[in-house]
Amino acid sequence: MTDHAPTAQPNPAPADDFAAAFQIEGWPVRGRLVRLGEAVDKVLSAHDYPAPVAGLLGEACVLAAIVGSALKFKGRLIVQAQGDGPVRYVVADYDTAGTLRGFCRFDPEEVAAVSEGDVRPGAQALLGKGVFMMTIDRGEDFERTQGITPIEGESLSLCAEHYFTQSEQVPTKVRLAVGQVTTAAGTAWRAGGAMIQVIASDDARGSTEEIWERTRALFFTLGDDELIDPTISAETLLFRLFHEDGVRLEGAQPLTAVCRCSKERITGVLGSFPVSDRAEMIEADGLIRATCEYCSTIYEIDPEEIAS
Repeated sequence: MTDHAPTAQPNPAPADDFAAAFQIEGWPVRGRLVRLGEAVDKVLSAHDYPAPVAGLLGEACVLAAIVGSALKFKGRLIVQAQGDGPVRYVVADYDTAGTLRGFCRFDPEEVAAVSEGDVRPGAQALLGKGVFMMTIDRGEDFERTQGITPIEGESLSLCAEHYFTQSEQVPTKVRLAVGQVTTAAGTAWRAGGAMIQVIASDDARGSTEEIWERTRALFFTLGDDELIDPTISAETLLFRLFHEDGVRLEGAQPLTAVCRCSKERITGVLGSFPVSDRAEMIEADGLIRATCEYCSTIYEIDPEEIAS
């Protein structure tokens, strides 16, 4: 298929690190697109993750941004999965201010064992039997809301599709891609994702089944390489999929990798431990060292600061 120039838009999306909605002209389908460059590279490079683990965490980050960026209020969207496999726990945390963070807990030897061969292990191989969760946190004045489904399939995209079908009765398709790209600046992680959902039929709209089938067929032609290729703009990507009917990108929101850790937070957590426990944490030079599990920042804290 030959690409033609996509229709110009008044506010084109940035090249990288954004989440945006898209609308296919006249179709009862809503969509969202995420492209991550520096933001996901910062998250995945904070730890020495094996490639399969980094890929799983990258998927979680993209998914958190796709779903979280649609929230209409201030808060956080947390994507988590945990099981009895080589990866015990993966979490990605999206804040509606446009910030992302995430981390994994895993057993290196077990990950190496399931990574033998040419095919990179997916979500179910890495996580084993367990659960996939999406949590909405609107702050201290509201109770958290959480949806839970079993881990199904070798991609978190399949877990998300199952979640929306079971928890919200919304037919949904999700594509997630994570990989390393080498450019003149070096090798870095990139990620991208897209989601489409059909709007329910009603008397005025009539049945949406036929158009949903057509949308899904076009959506399935989207390649992982297209989602992470830095030379393909968001507008070009969508134009390739839906150019016959017209498509526009709306409300692109910038995304950055930001951890909310601080010395004050760490000191507060340590202050909740019994004095005897804190005494065992003191190292030979008289300081307590605590490492943020998200960004790997090491905090050096004088025990007297905690006592005060």
